[in-house]
Amino acid sequence: MTVTPVRPSLPTRHQADGTLGDDTGTGGRTATVQPDGRGAPPAQVGPAGTPPPAPSSEQSAVPDAPTAPSGHPAPGSTAFGPTAPGSTAFGSSAPGSTASGSTAPGSPKAPGASPAPPGCRTAPGSATPEDPTGGDIARTFSPATRIEAALCVYLDRRCAELAERAVDPGEVDVARTLTRFVLSGGKRLRPLFGWWAWRAAGGPTRGPLADVAIRAVAALELVQACALVHDDLMDDSRVRRGAAAVHIRHAERHRRAGWAGDPARHGRSVALLVGDLALAWADDMLAAAGIPADTWSRVREPWQAMRTEALTGQYLDLLTHARRDGGERAALRVNRLKSAAYTVERPLQIGALLAGADRDTVAALRGFGADLGTAFQLRDDLLGVFGDPDITGKPRGDDLRDGKRTLLMAVALRRATESGRTDAERLLRAALGEGTYGVASAAGVDPDAVRRVLRELGAVDEVEERIAGLTRSALARLATVPLDPAGATHLAELAARATRRDH
Repeated sequence: MTVTPVRPSLPTRHQADGTLGDDTGTGGRTATVQPDGRGAPPAQVGPAGTPPPAPSSEQSAVPDAPTAPSGHPAPGSTAFGPTAPGSTAFGSSAPGSTASGSTAPGSPKAPGASPAPPGCRTAPGSATPEDPTGGDIARTFSPATRIEAALCVYLDRRCAELAERAVDPGEVDVARTLTRFVLSGGKRLRPLFGWWAWRAAGGPTRGPLADVAIRAVAALELVQACALVHDDLMDDSRVRRGAAAVHIRHAERHRRAGWAGDPARHGRSVALLVGDLALAWADDMLAAAGIPADTWSRVREPWQAMRTEALTGQYLDLLTHARRDGGERAALRVNRLKSAAYTVERPLQIGALLAGADRDTVAALRGFGADLGTAFQLRDDLLGVFGDPDITGKPRGDDLRDGKRTLLMAVALRRATESGRTDAERLLRAALGEGTYGVASAAGVDPDAVRRVLRELGAVDEVEERIAGLTRSALARLATVPLDPAGATHLAELAARATRRDH
């Protein structure tokens, strides 16, 4: 019996109502991007850096390839425009292969339809992405929208390639889940730090090199997706971005379908694979961005360091919890590796190196990032205890229920000991899973009582002061080297955004 490959519907933003497609049947989420009159979505360029013709007001920023009646690209082209022999729209590849891997001769090409910013909507029956504003996209969209467009294009392309080769629709499930997760929300802070470091170091706003930079920094969001999915899995967090976490959603899918085996184990296994795929595709997206050869080696080094630091920090977080190491030094080291480096410092370094920045500029931006990244994580620690779930998209008090050993808790323990507040110290240690305090575990501690003690001891005020001091120090570093004024201004704005009290 011959089995015909099936292309399942993709979880990209093709729906008329603007919601994301749903990989599990649990309903899509609206995810919109607002134009602000600046910037352009990324034009796809080949490895030689030759840009396609500028789109007219009738066209997408992603050039429309000639298409066969079936909607597939005409020979010698891709959905992103003509390509040189032996290359794809994402960069060079060996003969008989695509950007995503080898294919046998005669294998079907990826479908011609490609997503467009914002919302990856395409006109019915057309491979040409719509311009939802009806104007010139190249003058309409902000860097955030261009980053979103790069993610839409890349993820849709990879899902389409998988679906085209699929025999069983399930072969695309993990990719569809990743795509849905990435496009369903997020502040895009990491790509934006990378982009504005590129601009601060003198990188252009538009043109083929800017398009390369957009695609390169957009890959940082896939590293973030890996971190979030795996973090939720390890912490057994049930909610992310106001919706069920990946492992919870897939456990529920298993349960509803009446499949064999344990639903919870199935959900955890799927989440592990989704996070792994995110990290793999982050590498692929960076490699396919079209970074010039003389820049690639400089960018690759901090990229590799960033991945290792994030994984090391995650392990150190687990280890400090297991060893009951509640000290401030340990908490700061976890913050530095697990969050600060890959959230701010390394994206800034990568963006600056893409622009060819000198050593002093890179050092200043890294110093800015190290201080700001630590402040960002301290703010996140406070939000984990006191934040509004409607704003953060996460349940309030998860860190308390999990007995997280944050700097906030370390400061509170020190202040309780110094002030002789044995009652407060016992409560805090119980919240960290130490001692009894009349409960079996940290989950049994009253979170409101812990919040009250954290405020009474002055721990919240002390952490707020540290955030303010680190932010001031970070901003002062920007003044130590000459930077493009627009780039420096936007970095300062991002600093305020990353450390504000209501995000």
